[in-house]
Amino acid sequence: MTTKQSDARVPPMSTVNATPPERKDRPQRRYLLGSHPVDVGRIAPGLHVVATPIGNLGDITLRALATLAGADLIACEDTRVTRKLLDRYAIATPLTPYHDHNAAAARPKLLRRLAEGATVALVSDAGTPLVSDPGFKLVRAAQEAGHAVTTLPGASAALAALTVAGLPTDQFFFAGFLPPKQAARRARIAELARIPATLVLFETGPRIAATLADLAAEFGNRETAVCRELTKIHEEIRRGELATLAQSYAGSEVRGEIVLVIAPPIAPARPSADDMDTLLRQALARVSLKDAVGEVAVATGVPRRELYQRALVLAKEESRETNHGAPR
Repeated sequence: MTTKQSDARVPPMSTVNATPPERKDRPQRRYLLGSHPVDVGRIAPGLHVVATPIGNLGDITLRALATLAGADLIACEDTRVTRKLLDRYAIATPLTPYHDHNAAAARPKLLRRLAEGATVALVSDAGTPLVSDPGFKLVRAAQEAGHAVTTLPGASAALAALTVAGLPTDQFFFAGFLPPKQAARRARIAELARIPATLVLFETGPRIAATLADLAAEFGNRETAVCRELTKIHEEIRRGELATLAQSYAGSEVRGEIVLVIAPPIAPARPSADDMDTLLRQALARVSLKDAVGEVAVATGVPRRELYQRALVLAKEESRETNHGAPR
């Protein structure tokens, strides 16, 4: 298919990605820091993923303020929540909702704005977008369309809780929210039980007692920190064993947003060589060599490769003994 060439010149490469001229109907790009107005220029086109405070509105970065004030549009979960942040700093950038329920319809519109050269900031209600919040599909679609995607790091409830829990941080596993229904929640907890790392979970006030009880039933008395309303006026951090914490919250009305930080499982003591041989022989008598190795590896924590080599030796010994005793 051919098109008629216009008389307009193609702009030189250096100006193709230049920022569009300021629109006259766009409010002035500025934010208020204390009583001092700070004027900002238009931010580079593309999608900017902006972390916002998890509670205390003072936990915003200067770069985030400049981006929110300089963007053409802010995509947010709940416009009422984000409006409180913008009002605090006198930012007049237009807001548009982008959440799980409208994402399919809203995403193409945001991508169209990006294609037109707009600067779009993506925020969640609190903390870092995409961490138990919508946004992943928008970021991926923007990248696939060739738009610049920039991150502005900042507050994160998961990391904030880790810093005050007093539990190991060399390895941690973020599991988000557990299922609300008990059967599904217990099944998920069983899957998490053997992960050799500190666990970080999100939970709500009304479900915290039931969740702690289910965790105690599966994990035993692991040390845990319940971090509630972090950075807010009623911030509370309780530390203790799971069963004790579950009992303390039972029957009480709990409000606010909660992060649970749970200590990793205690590594099982390595069995002696004789005990390991006994476990392998018992398993080999019931299942295949591969399954026997997997079963004993899960039970003891001994590496599969090591168990596999030993299981081969035991299987050969058993085969020789069986053949030696067979009638000729």
